[in-house]
Amino acid sequence: MKSKGIFETKRKDNSTYYRVSIYVNKKHISLGSFDIFEDAVTCYDSANKILDDAEHLFTPDNYDSALKISFEKYIVLLNYRDNKLYIANPIYLKPNFFEYYITKDTILKFDKDDLFYYSDKKISKRGNHYYCHEYGLQININDRYGIPPYAVIGRDYIFKNGDTTDYRYSNIEIVNKYHGVSKVNKKGKIVYEVKVHVNGYLKVGDYKDEITAAIAYNKACDILSKNADKGFISNYPDINPKEYATIYSEIQIPRKFYDL
Repeated sequence: MKSKGIFETKRKDNSTYYRVSIYVNKKHISLGSFDIFEDAVTCYDSANKILDDAEHLFTPDNYDSALKISFEKYIVLLNYRDNKLYIANPIYLKPNFFEYYITKDTILKFDKDDLFYYSDKKISKRGNHYYCHEYGLQININDRYGIPPYAVIGRDYIFKNGDTTDYRYSNIEIVNKYHGVSKVNKKGKIVYEVKVHVNGYLKVGDYKDEITAAIAYNKACDILSKNADKGFISNYPDINPKEYATIYSEIQIPRKFYDL
């Protein structure tokens, strides 16, 4: 049995399967492999119907598994049909941003400036976090947007429009940049509260700016580390070493930290 775009091949155990691909403007697009020849034919025919769909009857919302095309490949074809750009990942370009389909119902949104980065990155979800696969490693995409690994959504960072899948830069606000530092409103005044976790939270103090607060956290941790074998995450404020040393020396840490 032969059909255009369908290639019969053998596995190591000598069983037969069928690889399906199409060529569009000299671009090779692989569509998948099938054990059943008729499924391969359906896949090939469906791909051509999608690409020839001038009336846009096929949309991301009306995917049908009967097409025998994976959802990821379906999005790839829709994007090629509408934007004339082949991207191997399930990305669909919009006028001012793009969508990355994790599943049909989970769609991340990014600025177009990020297209080059994500066009060849596979994104997956684990728990409540999204990861890129890069050089065999899983990298939390929050890192790309300055969200610290210890950050808690709603406390340390927020999505301004309430959509936690919208990773456009204008939608992400870092509230608390440093470990152990929380921006709080106390009687109408914004202060930066510092706490260290040692058998519960110990308050270090309130500070007028987040850099001083970050250094206060570091100093409190340094004191605790001298008296016990404890490991703490350090903050790295963006100031020169001389400024850091001056602020560090001037900060007064409560007596209780020396006694632990």
